[in-house]
Amino acid sequence: MVDFRKLIQTEAYDFLRDNPRLGDRIMLLGLGGSHAYGTSQEGSDIDLRGVTLQLPSDLIGMTGFEQYEDRGTDTVIYGFNKIIRLLLECNPNTCEILGLDEEQYLIQSKWGKELIDNRGLFLSKRAIKSFGGYADAQLRRLQNALARDSMAQSERENHILKSVKNALEDFNRRFHTDEQGSIRLYIDEAENPELDREIFVDADYRHMPLRDYNGMMGVMRSVVSDYDRIGKRNKKKDDAHLNKHAMHLIRLFMMAVDILEKGEIRTHRREDRALLMKIRQGAFRQGDGAFSPEFYEILEEYERRLEEAAAATRLPDNPDMEKVGAYVERVNRYVVMGGQDEAG
Repeated sequence: MVDFRKLIQTEAYDFLRDNPRLGDRIMLLGLGGSHAYGTSQEGSDIDLRGVTLQLPSDLIGMTGFEQYEDRGTDTVIYGFNKIIRLLLECNPNTCEILGLDEEQYLIQSKWGKELIDNRGLFLSKRAIKSFGGYADAQLRRLQNALARDSMAQSERENHILKSVKNALEDFNRRFHTDEQGSIRLYIDEAENPELDREIFVDADYRHMPLRDYNGMMGVMRSVVSDYDRIGKRNKKKDDAHLNKHAMHLIRLFMMAVDILEKGEIRTHRREDRALLMKIRQGAFRQGDGAFSPEFYEILEEYERRLEEAAAATRLPDNPDMEKVGAYVERVNRYVVMGGQDEAG
């Protein structure tokens, strides 16, 4: 068993102590990924996630800071202001940081403890859309990966088209591009001699920010490139990834139901570990590689539970921004005043 507290004292993690944005400014540092969920197995990557106080110059000067990443150790530490923005949207990847078991936190300052104590400030019905959106994306990954190897080229093109349209709908919900123009996607006789049928695009946009346009193109490019990897797969490795995607799909539903029903963020799925590990280890895969009807029954049950929890939840539509604002102001005032305030 990994001694995580001993691990972060090694040379590989010297950045935690040496970087001027980290060190004693770190509010929280805890486990991420499978070690956080309780679904790790031999060889699982070690991911750490955390939060650090802003510098005074970020708040009243000319510097800015979003997050610190160390790819060598899979560590991501968010600036306080950024994580607040993400928490207000009930972003699943950052909500997790506030739902660990006590022993899963490797660093926890007084400000970190207060952030955990205030996690209820950030829970709202926004979790329905955020967790539901993540789960939908995870399900599309599964469907796409399973379909791409078994379909004829023309059928696969239809599947790509559906996936691209779904991804664009989500993009348009976030960036509201309808008033700036439109894009039409359709299938016709292929111009590419290697294809039978091909997806075409008719686009008409006016005064659209270049970055938004680039983002939209990136959404479509990402979906298509997934399919273009056909024939280049390491099946054993890809099957393990598919099982992992399926496990995370169910885990997202579990976490969303907890938030909506109980107002709790519960990252470590101790009581659900047996089911999640069965999924991860391939117990719900059939001989042809598809997921079994039993898996889809489990999925349908969690979709039903999420729908019921969303209808019955007592969470507010949106966070109380006055309370959130007062909390954030107090923390950042402490930073600007050089530590002359105290955490409550």
